[in-house]
Amino acid sequence: MSTRHTLQLRAAVLSHYDEVAKRLGLNPPVMLRKVGLTPRMLASPTQLIPLESALRILDISARESGCDTFGLRMAEARLLSDFGPISLLLTHQSSMRMALQVIAQYRHLLNESLGMHIEDVGKTTLIREEIISDYAGSTQQSTDMAIGVLMLIFRAILGEHWRPQAVHFTHPANNDLQVHRRLFGCALHFNSDFNGVVCLKTDMDRPNARADATMASYAQSFIEAMPQRGQSSLVHDVRRSVYLLLPMGRASVDQIASGLGMNVRTLQRRLDEEAVSFSEVLNDVRSELAQRYITHTPHSMGRVAEQLGYSNLSSFTRWFSAQFGCAPSQMRERALAQTRSV
Repeated sequence: MSTRHTLQLRAAVLSHYDEVAKRLGLNPPVMLRKVGLTPRMLASPTQLIPLESALRILDISARESGCDTFGLRMAEARLLSDFGPISLLLTHQSSMRMALQVIAQYRHLLNESLGMHIEDVGKTTLIREEIISDYAGSTQQSTDMAIGVLMLIFRAILGEHWRPQAVHFTHPANNDLQVHRRLFGCALHFNSDFNGVVCLKTDMDRPNARADATMASYAQSFIEAMPQRGQSSLVHDVRRSVYLLLPMGRASVDQIASGLGMNVRTLQRRLDEEAVSFSEVLNDVRSELAQRYITHTPHSMGRVAEQLGYSNLSSFTRWFSAQFGCAPSQMRERALAQTRSV
């Protein structure tokens, strides 16, 4: 049984698409029609649109414009106010760490497809981001945009001149890194094991001089009064956790349950109520990540196997062949042939 859920996002996720597309020589209405969207749908920030349409429009816009930094340019065009009422709540949080907790709490009002994992490592903090989707195409543009938007939030809290220690991407380096350097101003790592930002732990906990507890309380009351449509199910929450923890070797049922604030028995019982098991969720996510790593990254098969929780390549190859009816190398060869023919 598949554990995939059809996700919808608020149209605000594509704020400024029109201006970025025009600047790069594209015809926005024509491009939108290719993925089943219209300018009118994007005109209302709260309009729900299919996740796959949002991912596809970024993917094909990058290809047809010849601009492999399309997602980053979308992020550069964003304003904090594009987030709607949550922008007020974010700017009045006491620290960046608290702001990221707000994002996690109200993810359904921002981008339900975005998974985020925060981990302190010594004096630094790693913020990993993943797009939770079974979309067969490349998610490079949407992931880049998400990381760029994260920079916008950091600078709203810590100031316009703030810089992270490093930014990581699982995809290969772009042909032109000018936009990356302009937007991030730090060390860039490509073909990495994760997508995300590394910053100083002290930056995460630095007091926000502009925070106003009264304004934050007002903003939260307003948001809580909004219709709560679009909130995800437990299955999607588990999927998101597996997406983030599987490449780290931590996607056990114990770790997932703990991260969701419940014990293993409670998690299994609630999944049973939704007619799905943890092993089914794990296998679905593993399948999606396997296709993503093999077709959209240059990672070796051994590295892919390790990221998917296999200690040796032969075990991974057997699982993959049973899952897809071909060897991992064959899928990669087909993907490369298709890319060359485009």
